[in-house]
Amino acid sequence: MTIKIKAQLSIMMFLEFFIWGGWFVTLGIYLPNTLGSTGSEIALAYSTQSWGAILAPFIIGLIADRYFNAERILGVLHLIGAALMYAMYQATDFSGFFPFLLAYMIMYMSTLALVNSVSFNQMKDPAKEFSLVRVFGTIGWITAGLLISYFNWDSQDGITEGFLRNTFLMASISSAILGVFSFTLPKTPPTADRSQKIKLADILGLDALALLKDRNFFIFFLASVLICIPLAFYYQHAGQFLGEIGVENPAGKMTIGQISEILFLLLLPFFFKRFGFKMTIVAAMLAWGLRYLMFAYGDTGELVFMLLTGIALHGVCYDFFFVSGQIYTDSKAGAKYKSAAQGLITLATYGVGMLIGFWVAGAITDAYLIEGGQHDWSTIWLYPSAFAFLVLLLFIILFKNEKIDYKS
Repeated sequence: MTIKIKAQLSIMMFLEFFIWGGWFVTLGIYLPNTLGSTGSEIALAYSTQSWGAILAPFIIGLIADRYFNAERILGVLHLIGAALMYAMYQATDFSGFFPFLLAYMIMYMSTLALVNSVSFNQMKDPAKEFSLVRVFGTIGWITAGLLISYFNWDSQDGITEGFLRNTFLMASISSAILGVFSFTLPKTPPTADRSQKIKLADILGLDALALLKDRNFFIFFLASVLICIPLAFYYQHAGQFLGEIGVENPAGKMTIGQISEILFLLLLPFFFKRFGFKMTIVAAMLAWGLRYLMFAYGDTGELVFMLLTGIALHGVCYDFFFVSGQIYTDSKAGAKYKSAAQGLITLATYGVGMLIGFWVAGAITDAYLIEGGQHDWSTIWLYPSAFAFLVLLLFIILFKNEKIDYKS
């Protein structure tokens, strides 16, 4: 891979995740404070990510893999996304906001697979080269959060004045830039054989259901779906929680989680090889439970370190569970079901699991709404904490330890 191509792919990854990080983190603050949304409406908004994850395989499987170059579809989707983001920027109520968000997320979740396809097509050794490109995505997400706080859009005054609306304008401009830039990326032609009949099972990865006959894989699969319920609480309400209790510039503070994601991704190979797959997953689930306990009992005074530590645990929570899970799935699937198995896990977690989680989180948050539009966050965070500990206990009891080799 030449320096020019590496630079192109790095810019692509930076913009891809800059766009997402530029509005997604603060959406939970924006909706109730600017559009007057309820917890159920916030859940509906965040569930668009899950619907995008469920429907994206159809766009990729039916169109991108068969008829058009990936970089061209990427460009078209981001140009349309720019228009949809601008429509969200102009929306004045939730009913006018939600349809554009749903359409946008169906397209955006498709672009996540496309940027990976464009990258892998240029790499001789993806295991070594991809992480050096993908890290620019995390840097893009961090940069977006820092910019939001730099402009004080997420300050108490900024939230009151509705300045978070500007995040959608920023994302719209960035999406337009990436849309145009995508047409300059290296050519990535479709790989599927058009003469072969399209099967729904192939698109959704349903052929990998045969792996569920393996008891350990079934327990892991079930744990993956269940752990996405407490995960949804973090994505949906962490920003809203920090803003509501008076933490200054929550978007900037939330980038601590992405910084830790980079650090723990580097630590993962050592932990995985030293303690094995089961203990790596156990550490991740334990971190989920502890994170929410810290949110429940931390405050903006002397115990603010608990809030920041809870955010910093994101690297353990995400990398140790999901990256390890991808490695485990790859090892269990073998050559025959490799792609199908990864697709099935993605569909089950980001699709079904988080869809349930967003709904549960919204219902519980609404149930603990108190005077003045505030929430009883100390009680709310105990729910995902308890659920994470329950999933942890079941996993420890039911999953039999087995040796899995780490493959980056």
